[in-house]
Amino acid sequence: MNEPIRVAVTGAAGNIGYALLFRLASGSCFGPDQPIILQLLEIPPGMGALEGVVMELRDAAFPLLHGIVASDDPNVAFKDLDAAFLVGSRPRSKDMDRADLIKINGPIFTGQGKALNDNAKPTVKVLVVGNPCNTNALIASHAAPNIPNTQFHAMTRLDENRAKGQIAKKLGLSPGQVGNLAIWGNHSNTMFPDFYHAKADGKDVVTAVGEAWGQGEFMKTVSTRGKAIIVARGASSAASAASAAIDHMRTWWDGTAEGEFSSMAIYSNGEYGVPAGIIFSFPVTVKDGRASIVEGLVHNDYAKSKIAATAAELSQEREAVADLLG
Repeated sequence: MNEPIRVAVTGAAGNIGYALLFRLASGSCFGPDQPIILQLLEIPPGMGALEGVVMELRDAAFPLLHGIVASDDPNVAFKDLDAAFLVGSRPRSKDMDRADLIKINGPIFTGQGKALNDNAKPTVKVLVVGNPCNTNALIASHAAPNIPNTQFHAMTRLDENRAKGQIAKKLGLSPGQVGNLAIWGNHSNTMFPDFYHAKADGKDVVTAVGEAWGQGEFMKTVSTRGKAIIVARGASSAASAASAAIDHMRTWWDGTAEGEFSSMAIYSNGEYGVPAGIIFSFPVTVKDGRASIVEGLVHNDYAKSKIAATAAELSQEREAVADLLG
């Protein structure tokens, strides 16, 4: 049995956090031989609910769960971390536009980035789930100069999973038979699910589904899926978001299979003509805990226009929080 690792979850009593914790404690993310200590962060009004979550975690008697820390202080919750799921953030209200949300959540991630910098291991793997996750990850990384920016990711695995699910449904396959479907750009309705380079049962997806379906129904369904779920169930995605967070971190921890790539929003250094200095989702392979952007993919004019549009949105988001990036 390995030594326990320390894993933080913020917003731990929220819907996504609640769905995430039991998967983490069961070994679904880091493996059946990896004990963990969960370090849970909530805002002061959420500490009562968090106490109930801690009770449930103890009552489940997970063999791999070697300890629980519950706090409203990020300096306590982020002590000696190996991995962090930054889930908690202010949700978008009915009349709030995206720019308002970015400005409200920005200071939260400045504070959490500083706390990570001061308390976590410099090798900590930080996955930002709270929206707008790409720009929140950028803010947190700037506030943590002692942690390499390669250690801050934003989650677009939910978009990848949604896209795989739609293709599998279209072709009568299981989602596990759909591979190499990358999300480019922002976790927003501008992101580009690249069906052109995807494979389904070993064959080219674009040939199987047709370009018209890919550019039409597929793009619309994937880009508006979150809103559709809110309309259908009266609440935003929680279980599927938690599942995608597990998928992302497990891939980051264990690596990608030979010949396979996945989607991770990571710091751009200008690859594929994307502006440098933003957190942008690329197709990546992972080995020894390091994500490397897949090279040599060729895009048609349609794909180039989609990638340019989502990059422009992220550049605008960066400008909106420029005062937090100094």
